[in-house]
Amino acid sequence: MIDVKETLNNTEEKMEMAVMYLEEQLARVRAGRANAAILDGVRVESYGSMVPLNQVANITVPDPRSIAIRPWDKKQIRAIEKAIMDSDVGITPENNGEIIRLGIPQPTEERRRELTKQCNKMGEATKVQIRNVRADVKDKLKKAIKDGLSEDLEKDAEADLQKVHDKIIKKVDALLEAKEKEIMTV
Repeated sequence: MIDVKETLNNTEEKMEMAVMYLEEQLARVRAGRANAAILDGVRVESYGSMVPLNQVANITVPDPRSIAIRPWDKKQIRAIEKAIMDSDVGITPENNGEIIRLGIPQPTEERRRELTKQCNKMGEATKVQIRNVRADVKDKLKKAIKDGLSEDLEKDAEADLQKVHDKIIKKVDALLEAKEKEIMTV
């Protein structure tokens, strides 16, 4: 027989994972403010293997309009610049021999609207994922009635499932609202 409490806890965990993934994706969206997370996907060739940028250099955000990258090995500057140019960051690096600087341009109004739409699409995909998890668990609960779960317990579990779903959807909406505010702030 199905363990209702454990099933609901697992469901909430799956939904939370979807929210965490959305947070990571939103952090990579460049909103006109310097954020070291936009470099998370950049991989640099270092001694014959591809490694994340943060493993070969120190990344800092000295001000809201720039990112500073200080390689631990000065010989890596060329490789880091190449990796940034080849990535989808879309910013041309400048170096002075010791530090690589990325100047973050101010996005136009049109670009801000595009970024907001992009974030909303990510949010909608996350909501669909969460709804799918809810639907799967509802199906499990319906099948559990045949295996001996009482209908009252099933109804209570469905109500609890809906509460969890609503709580997680509110989190997604709050994340999207905060990101939209960040993007639209000049």
